[in-house]
Amino acid sequence: MNLCALANNNNNNKHAVPDCCGGLSNVDYSKVDMSLLGEVLQHVDVYDPRFCVAVIAVLFNPFFWNVVARWEHRTRGLSRLFGSPFLACYCLGFLIILLNVYRSHSMAVVMKAQARWEMLDRVEVFYAGVGLMVVGTLLVVTSFLTLGFTGTFLGDYFGILMDEQVTSFPFSLTENPMYWGSTANYLGLALM
Repeated sequence: MNLCALANNNNNNKHAVPDCCGGLSNVDYSKVDMSLLGEVLQHVDVYDPRFCVAVIAVLFNPFFWNVVARWEHRTRGLSRLFGSPFLACYCLGFLIILLNVYRSHSMAVVMKAQARWEMLDRVEVFYAGVGLMVVGTLLVVTSFLTLGFTGTFLGDYFGILMDEQVTSFPFSLTENPMYWGSTANYLGLALM
């Protein structure tokens, strides 16, 4: 569908979603090889309550802080409650840190409780995990140092803006070094 047709379609139906590449209805799921997923699921006990808690923590945290930050941006409710956008941002940031500590703890507990894949019990895999954690920590810490507390913890939703877009390291590597760093940390921890 070309842009003109999409624009006309959107004018007629405000809820229309562009259909890229035929959409998911274009995929023949009967031809998908699920053997690797089956192998992985043999080593993961999805009914373990600790697994469920970790999944809920992983899903809840970004949902929570995005909902609260967007609410703050629309209403300035936290800024009014705390009497200052800076104090409100610091309080939300502290709460996010606590939630992330709990999420990390939940992830560590569930990783220890789950069966370990035999092919991961090799010294090379352990050191690959260490390497990922070093790179991940480097990305997360340098992001924090570059952005500062309010830049890291949603200050823009509180009206606390940086003077200009940050383009120095690690943002010169990727737009989202915190996400990539956190992902590398969790993958590294899983390999170790």
